[in-house]
Amino acid sequence: MAAINDNLQAVAARIRNAARAAGRDPSIVQLLAVTKTVPPAAIEEAVAAGLRSFGENYVQEALAKRKELGSPGIHWHLIGPLQSNKARAAAECFDWVHTIDREKVALRLSEARSADAPPLNVLIQVNVSGEATKSGVPPNEVAALARSIAPIPRLWLRGLMAIPEPTDDPELQQRRFRSVRELFDRLNEEGAALDTLSMGMSQDLEAAVAEGSTMVRVGTAIFGARPKTKTAA
Repeated sequence: MAAINDNLQAVAARIRNAARAAGRDPSIVQLLAVTKTVPPAAIEEAVAAGLRSFGENYVQEALAKRKELGSPGIHWHLIGPLQSNKARAAAECFDWVHTIDREKVALRLSEARSADAPPLNVLIQVNVSGEATKSGVPPNEVAALARSIAPIPRLWLRGLMAIPEPTDDPELQQRRFRSVRELFDRLNEEGAALDTLSMGMSQDLEAAVAEGSTMVRVGTAIFGARPKTKTAA
């Protein structure tokens, strides 16, 4: 318990310091704990330490953990690519989906989301670095996708998510985060009413917070390095 709690305190301090250095209110930056391959017992420790939001990469892994842990008070986020054939399970399991990159997937999520459940919070994933192997929408296609998703019932388009390509160049890193934030701002100027900018992870959260991130996704800095796995989404 002590290790996870201590790690959480250290991450929270990093977020506070980064926000204050940028002249931002630290309270508007949410910490999302990434629990891919993390055992339920460790998640329980994180819950005991005060965390309530957890991000999973794979639908089946999240379903198993929800069954074991129960869900009261826990908010589950899908942060990995979503195959359209898993949309029904995702719509039932998650409170948030960060990785919308096609209208087809959004429509399937809407169709599968119970009318009795709150709207599913969704983010559009932006492929800001133009990586061929990474999911997401090119920046110049985001506005059109946002317009098509916004009116879909049982979904609530909250904002954008990005995972820029890792780089040792701090200026390039900053420019990539800034470009996503500028896109976010333009969409809001056009009336999109977005409130969530999900970007920044264990190794680069300071740069992301400096450029306006409202949600950082942190796994390694909380739970330690995870083993390599090959799991279908």
